[in-house]
Amino acid sequence: MHSKEADSPSQVKTKTIQLSTSDDDDRPVYIAGNFNNWATQDYSFKMTKKAKGQYEFTFPADPKFQGELIYKFTKGDWSEVEIDRYGNRTPNRVWNDEHLTRKEKVAKWRRNWLPYRPSQLPQIHLMSEEFEIPQLNKKRRVWALLPHDYDSSTEHYPVLYLQDAQNLFNEEAEFGNWQIDKKLAVMSDYGIGKIIIIAIEHGEDDRLVEYNVGRTLLGSGSGKQYIRFIADTLKPFVDETYRTIPDRNHTGIGGSSMGGLVSIFSGIMYPEVFGKLMIFSPSLWVLPKIKLGFLDLFDPMDTRIYLYAGGDESKTMVPHVQKLRKKLLKRDALNGKMKVRLSINEEGKHAETYWSDEFPKAIEWLFFSTKDN
Repeated sequence: MHSKEADSPSQVKTKTIQLSTSDDDDRPVYIAGNFNNWATQDYSFKMTKKAKGQYEFTFPADPKFQGELIYKFTKGDWSEVEIDRYGNRTPNRVWNDEHLTRKEKVAKWRRNWLPYRPSQLPQIHLMSEEFEIPQLNKKRRVWALLPHDYDSSTEHYPVLYLQDAQNLFNEEAEFGNWQIDKKLAVMSDYGIGKIIIIAIEHGEDDRLVEYNVGRTLLGSGSGKQYIRFIADTLKPFVDETYRTIPDRNHTGIGGSSMGGLVSIFSGIMYPEVFGKLMIFSPSLWVLPKIKLGFLDLFDPMDTRIYLYAGGDESKTMVPHVQKLRKKLLKRDALNGKMKVRLSINEEGKHAETYWSDEFPKAIEWLFFSTKDN
C-alpha cells in the first residue's frame, strides 16, 4: 500500500515578498519578524535589490514559514525601520493567506532615529550631585534614565552602567553626544527600550587616571578602585532604589575609548556581577599585550560582549579589537560560554556620532536577542 508523506520537502512551496519603495538609498533592506525573533539585521533575511526601489526575498522551503508570518522591513535596526508617509510607526505586517507571492510598499524610513515621540523619552533623574566614591575619596554626579512609563508600571528592568555621562544625552556636550534619550524613545516603540541606564560622569582632568586599570603605557591608574566603586557601592544602591533585575544576566556595563577599556576590565574583575559588556572603540593601544590568562581560573559564565570599532579611527583600532575578540574566544576555560559580536564600520571615526549609531544595535543584541552572533 502506498502512503503519502506529509510535509515532505518537495511539497513545501516557497513564499516570496516583493517590496517597492520610492524612498530608496544605498542601505540594504532586511525583514524582521516572528520567524527570527525580530532581529533587525539578520543577514539570513536580507532582501535582494532587483532595481532602484525594488527588493525581493524568498523564504526557505521550510514548513516553519508556511504558517502566519508577522514582520516589518528595516534598513538595519529600529532607528532605520519603515514608517508611514507622515513619519508615524506602522503596524506589523501579517501574511496569513495561501498566496505564494506578496507585494508590499514602504512609504518612508527612519533616519538617525527621527522622528521620535517625546512622550516615549526616558525619565532622567539626577541621582546625586555628589555621589560618594569612597574607593577614590571623591564625589561624582550620577544619572538614572528610567523607562518613560516607570512610574505607572510595576515591572523590573535590566540595567546598563555607562561611563562618560557628560557625552550621553547632554545637548551642550562639546563633541556631541550619543543621544541615548532619543534613541531609547524610539526603541521603546519596538519593545527594546525597557531598560534602566545608569550614567556616571567622568572625572574631568582625572578621567584618564580613573579609567586606566593597573600599569599601562599611560602610567599607573586607579581603574581597579573605580570598578570596585561601581560593583560594590553604586550597584547595591541602584538595586535598592529602583526596580531592577539585579542578577548578572540582566546587568551590563559599557563605554567608549578609555571608558570602553575600563568596562572590559569591569567584566573581567567582576564576572559574577556583569554579564553584558558594551565596548566601543576601546583604547587597547595603552595595553597592547593585554593578558587574559587569569580568566582560566574562574568558573565560566555565560557572557555577552558587543565589540565595535571604526575603520577610520586609527591604524591599530580595528586590528586591536579583532585580536581581543580572538583572545576571548580561544580561552579554553570559557568553554564556549563567551559570546562576542564584532561590529566594524569601515568609515567610522573616533567620535560620539558613530557610537550613537551603534548604541541601539548593541542594546538589542546584548539584552533583547537570543542570537549568539
